[in-house]
Amino acid sequence: MKKKVKMLVDIFMTVLLFFLMARQLIGDTAHEWLGAGMFLLWIAHHILNRRWFSYLLQGKYTPVRTVQTVINLALLLAMLGQMVSGIILSRDIFAFLPISGGVAMARSLHVFCGFWCFVLMSLHLGLHWNMILGRIRNAAGGTGANNRRKARLLRIGVTAVALYGLYAFVKNQFILYMLRLSSFAFFDFERPVVLYVTEYLAIMGLFIWIAHYGMKGLQKLSGRRKKP
Repeated sequence: MKKKVKMLVDIFMTVLLFFLMARQLIGDTAHEWLGAGMFLLWIAHHILNRRWFSYLLQGKYTPVRTVQTVINLALLLAMLGQMVSGIILSRDIFAFLPISGGVAMARSLHVFCGFWCFVLMSLHLGLHWNMILGRIRNAAGGTGANNRRKARLLRIGVTAVALYGLYAFVKNQFILYMLRLSSFAFFDFERPVVLYVTEYLAIMGLFIWIAHYGMKGLQKLSGRRKKP
């Protein structure tokens, strides 16, 4: 039951992320309410996964575990920056708070953390992609050669998505916002909503692909180093 709740929370957070990245499309008020919902889901996510924090100072840090921990902690910091800056910028939900000044810095931080959250959450999903793929294989059924054929087609498909994601990443100028070179996120209102969703899904797929295959490569490299 707990695993299902965790999965649902993660799914809702991922879906909300797409809407939050399209603030100009959904409007400021909806953006604030969805952001507040993301904040609550984020708290629930950490409550459900609180045991992870208790293990941070325990055990040996292998290269794989180090990369996983860095990504998770970076995501934690990015989400905190996103929430704090969002509260400062709020004109509806948190308008009652006695906050004055710091709007310009908060806006810049909000854009910066928003794009980093998208990338880091995608990497975070990629770290758990083996588990997700396992569930997809179980749902698809099939064994032996048939199952291997499906797995091969799936790998080709995700690689194609990753290549399109790289194109969309450059086209949407993610690097500009991630390096904090712009305080305002440009949104092309002439672009069809379907194209926006497709491009951002592909960008997410790109970083899932990087994390998944990067971890596999790191695990193989670590295994070779252990051999005499």
